[in-house]
Amino acid sequence: MVITTIALNDTVDGVKSAILYSPEPLKRRRNVVITHVKFVSIPTRDQDKALAFYTEKLGFRLVTDQPFDGKQRWIEMRIGGSDTHFVLFTTDQSRIGSFFEGALACDNVEKTYEELKARGVEFMKPPQKEHWGTFAMFKDLDGNQFLLSSR
Repeated sequence: MVITTIALNDTVDGVKSAILYSPEPLKRRRNVVITHVKFVSIPTRDQDKALAFYTEKLGFRLVTDQPFDGKQRWIEMRIGGSDTHFVLFTTDQSRIGSFFEGALACDNVEKTYEELKARGVEFMKPPQKEHWGTFAMFKDLDGNQFLLSSR
């Protein structure tokens, strides 16, 4: 018998998040049905400008760009060989310009910082070193904030 603990985190945008803890290693668990994060959404005011920013400045690769509804398209992008895709969507103005609830990883934060800054990406401050690694914060053209972190 496996005892699992669920810890409820703070509410973000009206959604309560949870972390699942289990003393049994993942390999030995049975009936694991969730395999990975398929996509995360990034709110934007203008899908065309956002697509140009993410592909030209950050180096994301376009996976699909197709009609979604009368107001927007389904635009999915990928970073390197990652299974997780990024979806650009238009939404009410209150979500645009917020903090991305995650972190983007790179091999060398200082080098990536210099390269992205040269491409015109706005950073809030230069990379900082902490006991857990190096990080920097940048903004997209809508003001959404992202954490760039060492692996």
